[in-house]
Amino acid sequence: MSTPLPELGYLSVLRFAGADALAFLQGQVSNDTRRLADGFPLLAAYSSAQGRVVAVLHLLPHSSGVLAILPREIALPTLERMKKFVLRSKVKIEDLSEQYAVAGAYDASALDPGQLPPASTAAAGAAYLERDGLAVARVTDGAQSAAPRYWVVRRREGDSAAAGGPAEQHAELAWRLADIRAGMPQVFAATSEQFVAQMLNLDRLDAISFTKGCYTGQEIIARTQHLGRIKRRLSRLRLPPGSWSIGQPLRLADGRTGRLTDVVSSGEGYEALAVLSLDATAASDAETAPGDTIFAEELPLPYRQNGVTSAVTE
Repeated sequence: MSTPLPELGYLSVLRFAGADALAFLQGQVSNDTRRLADGFPLLAAYSSAQGRVVAVLHLLPHSSGVLAILPREIALPTLERMKKFVLRSKVKIEDLSEQYAVAGAYDASALDPGQLPPASTAAAGAAYLERDGLAVARVTDGAQSAAPRYWVVRRREGDSAAAGGPAEQHAELAWRLADIRAGMPQVFAATSEQFVAQMLNLDRLDAISFTKGCYTGQEIIARTQHLGRIKRRLSRLRLPPGSWSIGQPLRLADGRTGRLTDVVSSGEGYEALAVLSLDATAASDAETAPGDTIFAEELPLPYRQNGVTSAVTE
């Protein structure tokens, strides 16, 4: 690329390399990693044995091994946790955040055709391209629009870490806002191990295989699906000005409760994703927060239409 896109410095890259990398991941994450061998990037959950999502992973079929994109603040704990299950498997898990930078492109025009074929080729085909140390993968999200977003992963050239300047900060907020509008869930330190995969709508984002067999947390995830015990779901909200943070508990006027999973300023207010109980009877006392009633507009997701206006207690 002639001019590198601003780095998304809040993200890190883990690499799974070795003869058993795909087999290892098959036993650890919610999606079917055999699809990676066919050149498809995947969205997947890595969960605890209790079925709670530790991390949401964007998996790319890189030539050096499977790359996993996830928030920097949970990358090392996730790596150390997964290493405990390597045992005799021929797989090496590394944090490549110092070697690889992650950026995001909103359409094909942001990609340099001199280094890669047109991005439309990736969208129409395997959704993944790689050349001269640069990888481009279509983002697996709920929008799936005519103008998809792309991950751009490149080797660093002397810059050992994200610059963290205004351009990078703007890029992070813009990318997270795009995730929110696409209904793309993310797990940060404050929300790790808080939700079962379906609560994050990962079943609606092709991030769970219910036919591939066993993996960590599979029993709880499968039971939740087949018994219809999904009592909380990811929703998109517009919040008024205020002090909002990831993991913050919410209480709606109708008695439903939940937690913010991501929130970004937008205009005079904020846009957010939150896992909310589907009805008041499913509300959790642990998610009740005192405070004044704040009205939040519930916005439609690209894969589910809500359009409900609710009152929220901060």
